[in-house]
Amino acid sequence: MNFLELANSRYSTKNYDSSKKISKDKIEDLKKIIRLSPSSINSQPWRFVFVEDEAKKSELASVSLFNEEKVRDSGLLVVFYVADDLKVFEEQVKKNLPEMAVAYYENYVKTLPESAIKTWLQSQVYLSLGFFLSAAISMGLDSTPMEGIIHDEYSKIVPVEGFRPLFAVALGYRKEDDFNQPMLRPKSRLRAEEVVISI
Repeated sequence: MNFLELANSRYSTKNYDSSKKISKDKIEDLKKIIRLSPSSINSQPWRFVFVEDEAKKSELASVSLFNEEKVRDSGLLVVFYVADDLKVFEEQVKKNLPEMAVAYYENYVKTLPESAIKTWLQSQVYLSLGFFLSAAISMGLDSTPMEGIIHDEYSKIVPVEGFRPLFAVALGYRKEDDFNQPMLRPKSRLRAEEVVISI
């Protein structure tokens, strides 16, 4: 499939077939791919927690609001964390980025109010989400991005020092009768003329 065909076939899966497991090779490839996600100045203000353990996944499912069934039945849950401790993040920037990137952060990001800095950090993690969802469908995996989680509870169950959970993605294989798949429920998008502007 070319990318347009993949984009047409990808959708937010509502019902997973819990009997179908994701191969270890695919999970390892996903780990390698997510590490390569793009971010402004290569800032990488994230951590990605891959939850394969069924007991831990079930625990997280119980604090996933209306997404509980998706999390429980999926083959893999990936929790995306964003930098929350700015001092820890700035140390990472200074340690790993070239001088020009550090200067950009110091002059254009660090000078912003803390709330604006944290919004900028979150934006970088959302870039990784799009990258990750595209990778998943290219590997034949169905996925569901989920903001509907209880963030504080996720933090307690899977703490990552200096970071907080932002959203999660369930992955696996759809049930054959999943009502949300495009062949049963055509995609609904605004017309191209409304959203794509050519100059």
